[in-house]
Amino acid sequence: MSLLEVENLTIGFRQDGQRVQAVHGVSFTVDRGETVALVGESGSGKSVTALSTVSLLGDSAEVGGSVRYDGQEMIGASGRLLRKVRGNDISFIFQEPMTSLNPLHTLERQLAESLELHQGLKGGAARARIIELLTEVGIRDPESRLDAYPHQLSGGQRQRVMIAMALANGPDILIADEPTTALDVTIQAQILDLLAELKSRDMGMLFITHDLTIVRRIADRVCVMKDGVIVEAGPTAEVFGNPQHAYTRKLLNAQAVGRPDPVPQDAPVIVETDDLRVWFPIQKGFLKKTVGHVKAVNAASVTVRAGETLGIVGESGSGKTTLALAIMRLIRSEGRITFDGEDVRSWSTRELRRRRTDMQIVFQDPFGSLSPRMTCAEIISEGLGVHGNPAGPGDKRSVRDLVGDVMDEVELPRAVMDRYPHEFSGGQRQRIAIARAMILRPKLLVLDEPTSALDMTVQVQIVDLLRRLQVKYGLAYLFISHDLTVVRAMSHKIVVMKQGDVIEAGNAEDLFERPRTDYARSLLRAARNPAG
Repeated sequence: MSLLEVENLTIGFRQDGQRVQAVHGVSFTVDRGETVALVGESGSGKSVTALSTVSLLGDSAEVGGSVRYDGQEMIGASGRLLRKVRGNDISFIFQEPMTSLNPLHTLERQLAESLELHQGLKGGAARARIIELLTEVGIRDPESRLDAYPHQLSGGQRQRVMIAMALANGPDILIADEPTTALDVTIQAQILDLLAELKSRDMGMLFITHDLTIVRRIADRVCVMKDGVIVEAGPTAEVFGNPQHAYTRKLLNAQAVGRPDPVPQDAPVIVETDDLRVWFPIQKGFLKKTVGHVKAVNAASVTVRAGETLGIVGESGSGKTTLALAIMRLIRSEGRITFDGEDVRSWSTRELRRRRTDMQIVFQDPFGSLSPRMTCAEIISEGLGVHGNPAGPGDKRSVRDLVGDVMDEVELPRAVMDRYPHEFSGGQRQRIAIARAMILRPKLLVLDEPTSALDMTVQVQIVDLLRRLQVKYGLAYLFISHDLTVVRAMSHKIVVMKQGDVIEAGNAEDLFERPRTDYARSLLRAARNPAG
């Protein structure tokens, strides 16, 4: 008998009086000491399938079929049984730990809650167990971290805390839902190594992801889902080596490939920095005396021409985003910044506001950066209300016409103009974010992890879109990412950052083929072999 048995699972949701079918007749098993991967694009039914194992779908869900844990039926189980199983026998690790950790509670308090609820541990016994757990998941000097809050930890540290919480009660099954998507490649490799070690505990793992590179390294068996149906399943080596279904082959072939078009020899310089520095003061005491600095960016000198992409890579906290924000004058910095031949520091507040049309930004999470209360058209046209039509008063097109034209460019149908963000897929939301920036006809576009939250097939589409827009309008890109495959497909030049320092810079192909520093080599090695 398998530890987890899912048989003919069906899941539907009631919305506006209609039933939307999310999962159709899904069946699979997870044995002790085995990792089974559920893969597929967003909306394929992976996460709702996992949540159904312990009835976490809410009242609107209609679930049929059978889910048995250790021989016990979970569908229709009593609240008492579900409370015993949840977090004790079956534990979850989610994609974004900040949405799962309470920002108002310390790490010790959050871990202690689970230990007290399921094991009755309190006081010194609970603290000793918490320190043991944090040590186990690789948190350095755990005693000093007990009073820390989630925002005081890096992304990798927060994910390790989530894993510690999941392991606290010695579960039989660990369900990991996209646990490494938002992490840089070296931290991702560490988390995957940690998860791989858990198999030695005779624990079963259900691993949900859209990244097939990770699946190849960590999973024993794989189930490929599409539109709520498992279209192919089997041992990982067999599925990857000889895929039978067309959709599986499509996923395996979905990778950002090719290189950006060459930059014209006479392309003007759009952005140039010299010895750019961003230091944040560390202040203590009643008088807030500065006792030191967090050196976020040190002496960064970069140049980006029209039609050129500068890829910025490095681990979390290396200063990538800080460098971009300083160039856009969204945070204070020291050193020289030249934009389109002008000294940025000479701009008055009024001039800076006027020049904002020339420098725009697209963020990692398109859902978080779009107002849920505004329609697609309102979001895209918001900048026009602040800056006016970039084409000038001679352009007599209406706002809706301008919005429609830019929607055409990012390949969104005009018919969806009055829909809200929640009605779009992740890739469509990112297209809306790109359209919002492009409607102002910028010269510089900062792309901060624009593809990391997207499926592999959608990543390819967004990369192709960005390359087309760059060639058409001569855009300069600052492309920040931890996905080195996408960076290589997008970038002409690359800057490698570590702890605020630019430790290597140069032509993209040269850096990928002949990295000069040990750190750059370690990044490339982690990207090629994410599971260590």
